[in-house]
Order: sequence, then C-alpha cells, then structure tokens
Amino acid sequence: MSSQVPHIFDSRRREAVTARARHRQARGGAARWLADAMSEDAVERLGFMRFSGTRVLLSGAGSDSVARALGLPAETIAAKAPDFERPMEGGSYDAIVALAALDSVNDLPGALIHLRHALAPGGVLLAALIGGGSLPMLRAAMLAADGDRPAARIHPQVDSRAASALLQRAGFARQVVDQWPLTVRYPSLDRLVADLRDQGLGSVLADRAPPLGRAALERARAAFSALAENDGKTSERFEILTLTAWKD
Repeated sequence: MSSQVPHIFDSRRREAVTARARHRQARGGAARWLADAMSEDAVERLGFMRFSGTRVLLSGAGSDSVARALGLPAETIAAKAPDFERPMEGGSYDAIVALAALDSVNDLPGALIHLRHALAPGGVLLAALIGGGSLPMLRAAMLAADGDRPAARIHPQVDSRAASALLQRAGFARQVVDQWPLTVRYPSLDRLVADLRDQGLGSVLADRAPPLGRAALERARAAFSALAENDGKTSERFEILTLTAWKD
C-alpha cells in the first residue's frame, strides 16, 4: 500500500469482525436487515437495467439473496472478500455488486479504479455504502459517554457529492449516486450494538478507542434512551449510498 494512503482501517480487525458476524449469522436469529435492504435494492436496480450478463462478481451483505434473485450460480459470490485495494484477478466482469464491502477500505479512490479495470467494456459497478449522516443516535450516545474527550468510535462516512467525485476520478464513463434512508427502531442501545455486530458493522478503526468504562457506558445508555419516542423506542437512521457506474 502506498505510504500516501491514510491507514484508517485495520484489515485484521476487519477480518475478525466479519468472521464473528458470519458465526452469529450461522447460529440463526441474527439481525440481517441491512443485507436484506441492500440486496433488494440491488436486485431492483439490476432488473430496471434489464441486466442479462453472465459474468458477475458478488461481494458483501446480501450477496446470496442477489444471486438467487438473478438465478446466478453460487460461484458468483466471492468466497472471501476481495482485496479491493489491489488489482483484482480474473476481470472482464459484466457486473460487480459490492454491498457494504467498500465502507472500510483505506484507499477508496484506488479501489474504485481497480473495480473499473476488473469490468468488461460496458460493465456496471453497483456498490452500496453506509453514507454520511448515518447513526446520529449512536454518535450522540458516544459523545455523551466520552464527555470532554470524545474518541473516534464510528467509521468516517462518504457523502453523495464525494462519491460522485470519486467515481469521476476513477474514470467511469457514466455514474449515478443515489441516497436513500433506512430507519430501524430500538428499545435500547445494547440492542442496536448487538444488531451492528450481527452484521459485521463493528469498528475496525486502526486507532482503537479506549473501552468504555461502566460509568461511561451508563451515560451512553441514558443518552440513547433520552432520545426515545413515546413508545420507548429510539429511531436510528442510516443513509445508504448506492453507486452505479459504467465502464466504457
């Protein structure tokens, strides 16, 4: 990796968080609303395009659902998350669908260039990310927990304007960036955190924030509960960015 690329995320932590999420999913009963929402959106978009390609790479949340909906063979799903920050083997894909798979790469501009090179002429990239403005309630709870010395506990996020600029910089012929909301309601902060862990959305920041002590955790729980509506549940909001881009 180039020394000019900031080391924001830790790849080993990412692998560990992903492995734990797979284990939780395999036990059954784990949350998967993000995978469901992203995969449904991806299938709808590909259907609208009347996509009929046969060489497809699927990676990330909900890949299995996309494969089934499109009648694609299981081998289209990346058995191991590709290293998008390096040139990709194979290539000449009619489509690459990456769902919540680019959120924690250090070199996002470079990853998008590698993805473009991996597409066949006329191929399409469909990528979904958790965009800027997401998790406002969790952010508020963490700020309350840390007090005067806030720590970095939530991943930096890309907004729609930055995403459009990155796709242009990567050399895509055409691109569209859409932002759509996803709201999930929780009776407690602990339930939200458990859902995030179920789906591999825990922190993989290279600079680990210090663990919350008992008093700080109680402040976070109280702050989250204070944001609850009349039924006692707090609405947490995600802003999902969908990047659609075509190669010449």
